[in-house]
Amino acid sequence: MMKILNSKNKNFDKLLENLLLQRKQKIQSNSVSVTNIIKDVKKNGDKALLKYEKRFNQNKVIIPSLKQIKKSINSLDKKVKKAIDIAYNRIYKFHSLQKFKNISYTDKLKNKLDYKYVPLESVAIYVPGSTASYPSSVLMNAIPAIVAGVKRIVMINPGHKGKQNPAVLYAAKKCKIKEIYSIGGPSAIAAVSYGTKKIKKVHKIVGPGNAYVAAAKKEVFGVVGIEGMTAGPSEVTVVCDKFSNPEWVASDLIGQAEHDSLAQCILISKDKNLIDKVKIEITKQLKEIPRASVARRSLINNGILMYISSDAKIINVVNKIAPEHLELNIKNYKSLVPKIKNSGSICLGKYAVMAMTDYNVGSNHVLPTNGSAKYSSGISVNEFYKRISYINLSKKGIESLGPSVITLANYEGLIGHAQSVVKRIRRK
Repeated sequence: MMKILNSKNKNFDKLLENLLLQRKQKIQSNSVSVTNIIKDVKKNGDKALLKYEKRFNQNKVIIPSLKQIKKSINSLDKKVKKAIDIAYNRIYKFHSLQKFKNISYTDKLKNKLDYKYVPLESVAIYVPGSTASYPSSVLMNAIPAIVAGVKRIVMINPGHKGKQNPAVLYAAKKCKIKEIYSIGGPSAIAAVSYGTKKIKKVHKIVGPGNAYVAAAKKEVFGVVGIEGMTAGPSEVTVVCDKFSNPEWVASDLIGQAEHDSLAQCILISKDKNLIDKVKIEITKQLKEIPRASVARRSLINNGILMYISSDAKIINVVNKIAPEHLELNIKNYKSLVPKIKNSGSICLGKYAVMAMTDYNVGSNHVLPTNGSAKYSSGISVNEFYKRISYINLSKKGIESLGPSVITLANYEGLIGHAQSVVKRIRRK
């Protein structure tokens, strides 16, 4: 079922690179059709938006009524509401610790420099939906924005046949989101980027989505802001050893695979026997989940089982993959942690399972995918701030520092720069 690689084979590194590249190309190949959809919505607004909603989600509703939202929320099981409440409180608590302090500095020349964190005015959070819905994604995107102080938070969440998931709507209510749109895919990204008659545009879009959504966000970047990462189809890499429970490990891989047929699940171990046991467990457990067809396609197309004989090589491979989620389900994880530099989040030990981090541990589950963990991080409060410098120079300050600025400006051939300083310096 899953592809098998052995680090002792001479072409191991090349094979791994090719497999990672193949998935990346599948994700990126959606961009042509995405571009056409974005152009259509930009030109034709709500008319185009509704066309795509009807085509992809059998949906005729762009803005659900308050009555419809209330009725949907009232139908939600109290246990689910309580679970969302617990998750909200834990995520809010952890993200509240991420607040930044403004910087104020005055030097000996009485020049004053301030560096202030200013919340964005408006953001749209994308919450995957239609056939599957994720109230947890509402919390993970909206709570950091709330903590940062964003005043206008918009939720775009595709409904199926005009109906949105009641748990998603309850999570939005919990986050006090007043603008809710029953739209999804590239057309939704275009709508909040350019604006339509019914939807006012925003300054930034955040949130995970499928390959089409990820491509659309890249396409509109510059018109609006997006996260400093790729938040596309999910990924998990699990490192395990002879002490790992194969039943647990198999369930961790399947849990990620059921998200999306483009999800990537990778197992790494120095124990061949463990790998064989996990393979058997995967086959067995796939029969037990409703989204088995999605998970099976993911595992067949993108799943990899790797036998790697040394810790040094395991570290090298993990850093090369740069997975969204990493589980170190091994006894000696403490020796590996300091050397692993590239991952969105790292679960340490046999009980720290990725599925827990997706819901109520408190850390964020919107993380860099597709190798972008090499240079970016997951969603945090920082995502919803702008940082502005404020400069107040004294007369003594410009007279003391100005001559060296004039020298550098003249050296760079920017005579206008030099003159703007010269004119302010006291003539002697």
